[in-house]
Amino acid sequence: MHEKQKARDVMTPDPVVLPEDTPVVRAAKLMRDQAIGDVLVTRGDRLRGVVTDRDIVVRAVAETRDISVTPIGALCSTHVVTVDPDQDADDVVRLMREKAIRRVPVVEKGHPIGIVSLGDLAVEWDPTSALSDICAAPPNE
Repeated sequence: MHEKQKARDVMTPDPVVLPEDTPVVRAAKLMRDQAIGDVLVTRGDRLRGVVTDRDIVVRAVAETRDISVTPIGALCSTHVVTVDPDQDADDVVRLMREKAIRRVPVVEKGHPIGIVSLGDLAVEWDPTSALSDICAAPPNE
């Protein structure tokens, strides 16, 4: 069992954040270079949504959009479930289970400050699990 932790204790801090007018190709290259699967999308300095590598494939590539000019704001999911940094981590897990989501942005006063993923939770709470091993392994090239 883990001690009472908050979202801030299990989140990955300083998530990759890009403005909504960023071209898809730039976001994709950033995901590749940083070995991540998602980018938080902002309008001004406020969270607007999340775009994932899957969003890029399904909503841009498969629809033959020009990824050099299509903005990530046109692809991102905007109905994003977020949590406060002081929310209990157990509540975050419950929320992820109820909503069937794999990652939750951590937002403070509308500003994204972190993200909690299934991998973060596995590494933090069960470092000997298969999921933890997979999440801790270097990405495929």
